[in-house]
Amino acid sequence: MNVAALPARAAAAAPGLARWGRDLTADVLFSVGDAAWILAIHKGVLISANPAPPLMPSYDLAIRAGAEDFARFLQDPPPPGWHDIMGLVRLGTFKVEGNVALFMAHIFWFKGVLALLREPRA
Repeated sequence: MNVAALPARAAAAAPGLARWGRDLTADVLFSVGDAAWILAIHKGVLISANPAPPLMPSYDLAIRAGAEDFARFLQDPPPPGWHDIMGLVRLGTFKVEGNVALFMAHIFWFKGVLALLREPRA
């Protein structure tokens, strides 16, 4: 999982991703296990994915997952039931905190960007 390369992968993704996020401007804390990044998003474009500061990071929305849970989500293809972040939120393995309305309004954008972290099988 290379979160630092996510902005470049998102820029090269299908134009639908930019359309889904055209009204999305936010700083999102993305946390997997003990690692955390701040995703800076402006009008649906993922500008940067930098490591989050260890103390008091500022963000509009947080998406948190355990390392093992996220590893299952990243499998290509993921096991049944582990392909969709909303299903994982319902199961309690992913947590969405902060401005949840922002997350729900742009759910397809978040699903698309997180799916870009999957490494395709060779």
